[in-house]
Amino acid sequence: MSKGAPRQKEKGMNNMADFTQTTNVKSAVRKLADPITDVAAFNTIVQSVITTNPFGCVSYMSAGENHQPVEKSKESYTAKFVYQDGDANRIGSGSESYNTMAGFTAGITAMLANTANNAAHGGTVYHDADKDTFSVTLKCHDPNGEVYFVSLSRQQVAISSYEDDSIRTVIETGADGVTALA
Repeated sequence: MSKGAPRQKEKGMNNMADFTQTTNVKSAVRKLADPITDVAAFNTIVQSVITTNPFGCVSYMSAGENHQPVEKSKESYTAKFVYQDGDANRIGSGSESYNTMAGFTAGITAMLANTANNAAHGGTVYHDADKDTFSVTLKCHDPNGEVYFVSLSRQQVAISSYEDDSIRTVIETGADGVTALA
């Protein structure tokens, strides 16, 4: 079939129905004025959202399982490292990714203590905490029945898979109440 030619049905193919849009799913992003300072401050914000539920979410049942109003659905933490020679010149770098904050913390300790890796780089490693990245996606159930996601990272807050604009308003109000999320 040539580029731009009309699509023809192959012999023996069933006539298939077209997809019809049934929802108008939206997403929105707020870039933070300043990055969240460190993983401890980030974790405090995430845990506060889960425990205080500032978005007014409600628990629900799905596939016979009870879900909390706000729950983690995904998390990622990446630690950045720099290797320097005796004159403090950069001679290498690296990063390690973890799917839990506990793994992130333990991994940093392990990397700093890894003398064989330091020797392979020919220098000394230090943790470049200002370059670390971390993110958590929270699954939220709105009282209107919608399930949507709030993704928090060091640089931004994103809302996805929502239809009702009042959800964005609630998230904005909640984020406005947290200095680090302004």
